[in-house]
Amino acid sequence: MKRDGVLNEHINAVIARLGHTDLLAIGDCGLPIPEGISRIDISLVKGIPSFEDVVGSLADELVIGRIFIAQEMKQKNPNCYRFLAQRFSAAEIIAIPHKDLKRMLPGVKAVIRTGEATPYANVILESGVSF
Repeated sequence: MKRDGVLNEHINAVIARLGHTDLLAIGDCGLPIPEGISRIDISLVKGIPSFEDVVGSLADELVIGRIFIAQEMKQKNPNCYRFLAQRFSAAEIIAIPHKDLKRMLPGVKAVIRTGEATPYANVILESGVSF
C-alpha cells in the first residue's frame, strides 16, 4: 500500500506514464471531454471533490513546467486564478481563450473530472522534469 499521496489507481497510472511536456487536464464537472481521451471521473456531487482539492493533491505528485488556463478565469473566477498562481508559482502560466483550451484537450493524456461547479475551473498541466 502507498504510504501517502494520491491513492486513486487510475490517476496514479496516468502520473506514472507522464513524460516531459506531456499534458494532463483537470476540469470542472461541465468540461466537454473528447471521445477517445482517457476520462478519470472522480466527481460525486456538485462541489465534491473540489477543483482545488484535486489540483492541490496532484501538484504534490508532479513536476510542472507550464500550466494552461482560460483567459476568462482571471475575471470570472478570480479565486481559482489566485489559487493556481500560488500553487504553481514556479511554473509559467499561459492564459488562452477558453475555446482554445478546449481545443487542446485531444492532446492530453487524460482528463480528471472533478465535482467543481464554478466557471472556468479547468487547467491543463504540462509535465516538467526533475533534473
